[in-house]
Formats: sequence, structure tokens, C-alpha cells
Amino acid sequence: MVSIEPPEVVRVENVSKTFVVRKDNSLKDRVIGFRRHRKHRRDYTAVDGVSLSIRAGTTVGLLGANGSGKSTLLKMIGGILTPDTGEVFTRGRLAALLELGAGFHPELSGRENVYLNAAILGLSRAETDERYDEIVRFSGIGEFIDNEVKFYSSGMYMRLAFAVAVHTDPDILLVDEVLAVGDEAFQRKCMDKIRSFQKEGRTIILVSHSAGQIAELCDTAFVLKDGEVVHAGDVREGLSAMRDIMEGKRIGESAEAERAARQQPVRAQSLTVTKIETLDASGRVATTFHPGDAMILRIHVNAAEGAEQWTTGFSIDNSSGQMVIASNTERLDATLPPISAGDHFMDYRIGALHLGPGEFFINANTSPTIDVDTHVLWQGARFRMTGGEGNLGVVEAAIAVENDTSRP
Repeated sequence: MVSIEPPEVVRVENVSKTFVVRKDNSLKDRVIGFRRHRKHRRDYTAVDGVSLSIRAGTTVGLLGANGSGKSTLLKMIGGILTPDTGEVFTRGRLAALLELGAGFHPELSGRENVYLNAAILGLSRAETDERYDEIVRFSGIGEFIDNEVKFYSSGMYMRLAFAVAVHTDPDILLVDEVLAVGDEAFQRKCMDKIRSFQKEGRTIILVSHSAGQIAELCDTAFVLKDGEVVHAGDVREGLSAMRDIMEGKRIGESAEAERAARQQPVRAQSLTVTKIETLDASGRVATTFHPGDAMILRIHVNAAEGAEQWTTGFSIDNSSGQMVIASNTERLDATLPPISAGDHFMDYRIGALHLGPGEFFINANTSPTIDVDTHVLWQGARFRMTGGEGNLGVVEAAIAVENDTSRP
């Protein structure tokens, strides 16, 4: 049977974008320096010769440090910015959530802005009428819908903007960091909506600084550095490339640290984490757990040579990249037996998981001595927690409401 490749819905061909950055910050500076105005400005290339292709039904993550050009690239894909060179081609209806409240008029009410923003995104008046109640219900704005949006909080702005965008029936959804705004309940609602879009075969392009969010949602990752694509493809490799870039930037900020790093001898790590597994209480591999379940966290390690002592540690992050729990053999006052060359594993037994519903990611590390020559496997495993809706947040607890029956 011949598999048919999904059609291309976004194509970016050798796109570049340069901005003029002024050094004179006031009108007075510009008047005084009129004759020398060229000295007070410089060109900044935000995107430099980028080419990429995105096919229908994929969820793509755009990664990069601040100033790498990812938001500028997303705006060019969305048609908000025009490239200086190259071309961008898109196919289908596109909805963009690029800036908080973009397309909203502060003097208009939430109701009026729903119709304004929907029109900008391509809906007719009749189509907006048909979807209006569901948009308001999804946003949770309630009675504030007839207030002027200039009085809205940033969370209310975001909720209404997101609600309008996802109800325009887009083929391509562009999302730039806005999922970081809003309370936990609404973030979960947004994530559920994005997952439903994925099941429906829509295309999503997501900019996020949350490694957990990218790993959970995306099929492909593009990593940008100084306006150029330095990685295209596998998400886990993209996150690894992103970490290398961030670490390189940190080290590069200190010349002394950079010189010290160059003087360090380069050698292979003696211990490496090769795999992470999650098992249920009986020792069977499992990726779904319920509140109160026990978990065995198995860390597989390869030793290049034997060692008398060695340590391990782990951390668990939620889908927003927040660490919810971490530990290691030192904290647990545990001494591991000497390790011989070859492949081995060790287990952490978590007696009961009390995590809220959602996706979680596990990182693990190993080293001969704590914090020395440490090797880390980032997001080597993931698991899902199920549970009721009795409480919000990353922690699950049994909560009951009791009435004071002692009073008449």
C-alpha cells in the first residue's frame, strides 16, 4: 500500500528580515544629531535566509533564545510582517495568536472586539453570530463581555483572544507564547483544544520556552540561532540543541569562564544515562497512572569502566516545564554498590503519586560523585496522570466539604 504524503501548507523560501535600530532615543537627540543621523542607527538582521517546509496535520515547535528571530519568522508566516527577501507561501485559513490582544481596540467592549477580531481572522458577521455564544463560554469572560477591554487583565485579554482564534475554524494556528498567560484551568482548556485540533488534522506552529510543552505537543522542531535555522527535525534533538545554545550563551557571557572551559581536558564521561522507564507496582512497564499509585522509576546506566562509587538523581517536570519533584541518592542517604563496566539499571520506588491530571516528563542523571562529571538525559520518559476534577494544580488531594452541624 502506497502512503500519500500530506500536502505542504507552509513554505518559507530564503526569507530574511532586517530592522533599523535607532540609538537616539528622543526627538531632541534626533534634531541635534540630524546631520549625523547615520551614526545613530544600525541594521539588525532578525531572520537571515531561512527556508523551511511544513506539511498539513503536523505540530511544529519554533525554538530559540530571545532575539533568535523565531517571533519575527512567525509574524512573516502570519502575514503581519513582509520579508525583505524571499517568499512565504501558505495554504488554507490561518489564525494567529502572536501578541496579547492583537486586533483588539481598547475603547470597544469585549462583545464588539469579538466581532472585530473575528472579521480580521476571516469570519463573516453571520458566522460570528453562530459561534458567539460558544466563544464567550470558552473564554469564561462572563458578565465582563460588555465592558471595555482596556479594563481587562492580561489573562482576560488572552482568554478572549484565544477563544476567538480557535473558533474561526483555522487550517493553520500560529501561537506565540500566549499559552503562558492565564490560570491553570484555562491553560489546561487551551491544551485540550490544541490536542483536539491535532486529532482533526490541523496544522499548529508553536513558539514556546517550555521544553515540556514542546515535547508533549510537537512532531517537529526548528531551532533558530542569530536568525538562522541550526536544527530541523526531531523534537528531542531540537531540545538538546536548544540547551546547548543556552549553555553556550551563558558561558560566553564570561570571558574568564570561557578560558577556563577551554583549558579543561576533553574526555568521555565514564557514566551515562541510556534510558528511563516507568513501571507500576508489580514491575510492569506503564505510562498511565492514577492518584495514589506507586511508581518504579528505572534508570538505565552505561559504565565505560568500573567504579567503586556512583550516584543517580531524577526530576519530574509538568507540561509547563515546572519541576514538581526531584531527588537523588545523596538526599536519600543511599549508597549504591560498586558498578562494573557495561550496562546496568537502578530503581527509585515512589510509594504513592499525588499529582494532578496531565502529562509529566522525567529527567535523570548519573555521575561518579554528586555534581562532578554529571551526565543528564533530559525528558527520557513521560507519563500521564489521570484523575478527577476536584482540584486544580500539579498536586492531587482528597478534598471533602463538611458542614458545621453543631449549630442549630
